[in-house]
Amino acid sequence: MTASQPSAYESASVRWLTLISICVATFLMPLNMSSVNVALPAIAADLSADAVLVSWIPTMNLLGAIALQLPAGRIADMIGRKRVFLSGLLLFTLSSLAVIIIDSIGWLLLVRLLQGISGAMIFGTGMAIVSQVFANHGRGMALGLTSTSVYLGLTCGPPIGGWLTEWWDWHAVFLAPLPLAIICALLVWRHVHETERQADERLDWIGSLLFIAASSLFFVGLAELPTINGGLLALCGLLLLAGFVYQQEHSPHPLIRLRRMVQNKIFFRSIQACFFMYAANYPLQFLLSLYLQYIRGLSPAEAGQLMLLQAMMMALLAPFAGRLSDHFEPRIPATLGCLMFAAGFLILAMLDQDSGNMHVIIALLVMGTGFGLFSSPNNNSALSAVPTEKLSIGSSLLNISRTLGNMLGMAVVVFLFNIMLGNERITPEQYPALMNLLKLAFVLCCGYALMAGWRSWSRGKVR
Repeated sequence: MTASQPSAYESASVRWLTLISICVATFLMPLNMSSVNVALPAIAADLSADAVLVSWIPTMNLLGAIALQLPAGRIADMIGRKRVFLSGLLLFTLSSLAVIIIDSIGWLLLVRLLQGISGAMIFGTGMAIVSQVFANHGRGMALGLTSTSVYLGLTCGPPIGGWLTEWWDWHAVFLAPLPLAIICALLVWRHVHETERQADERLDWIGSLLFIAASSLFFVGLAELPTINGGLLALCGLLLLAGFVYQQEHSPHPLIRLRRMVQNKIFFRSIQACFFMYAANYPLQFLLSLYLQYIRGLSPAEAGQLMLLQAMMMALLAPFAGRLSDHFEPRIPATLGCLMFAAGFLILAMLDQDSGNMHVIIALLVMGTGFGLFSSPNNNSALSAVPTEKLSIGSSLLNISRTLGNMLGMAVVVFLFNIMLGNERITPEQYPALMNLLKLAFVLCCGYALMAGWRSWSRGKVR
């Protein structure tokens, strides 16, 4: 469903300035994420962190994003998307500044948790704002450009993170994006118009707390498997999640009516496809960073420059794919993208310690093309099936499927590290075990991508 365009956005110049404001922020979040991944070996050495604690650095970012995603979207629909968006930018800025005084891995993990929460606030409102502003003016193309800003952040992150780590130290990776965050806040404050408050709506505090507790316990439990404590935490998380589902069906002001979401075939299968694709994609940079720097012996800058190829292809293709989805069935380019992404993981699964750079380059180009074809059409399909007054919660659900996928993909990787490497620092003696772990992870990610292709095609026709 699409509602009429707000009068404030009838002007093309206002629409594009609004889009630029959102794109700056959606560039900033993945820039921070991907640049930190390249700095992981340097962080491990400086803070004396073992392999499992290092794997928690990207994982804590996911934990913060998943726990606050639904409440943030609901609050944005109630009090205004602009307010929540700017609050997320402020939290990101303050948490990034905190690295100046950090001297232990524990405090760094707390910073990553706060940055994940800020990402939930930004991504939970950003796509909703763009979708509303461009509802009658090429929504697919606008969402494609928003996706491009994400991929540009992923593209610039690895080389910037590598250069900053080599020339200064890992602290600079957190501090460098702050000027951009300030510019973004000014652009949003100046050009984005606030949505109307919904005076008759209330935040479901019980549901919010249930969801935060359920997602956090399940996430931490998965990461701690196969220990007994990990199994108990995951089980408690599942029980609380069941309680959340029951409570939402009986709450007068629920975060989401799950039954209605499942009945919306196009939206539900779009978020399922998103879930599996991001489960495959999120661990990729982490795994390749370890392969290129530990096994191949590349510097952080060299590894970052090589890894940017995938995101570069994604950035180039996302607007084109979004434009296609404005005129043709979104499931066609989206499903083709899933299959290409799976093929890229099969290529990576054939890596060994003596593989050349060209092997990695071919895989990354294929995967970048695949994800570029998938993302914008899938987002356009999902948000086209959501009423305008529910765009923030729809955007949050789309992002929560992405984050849940990220969580699953990274939790499985952390589980593999616990089983195959343990609480030891990565040394040359462990390189054969690390190589086996990487191959297994790539095969699992290929399976996730194939599942995404199945759900993408089965959503049916949008038009």
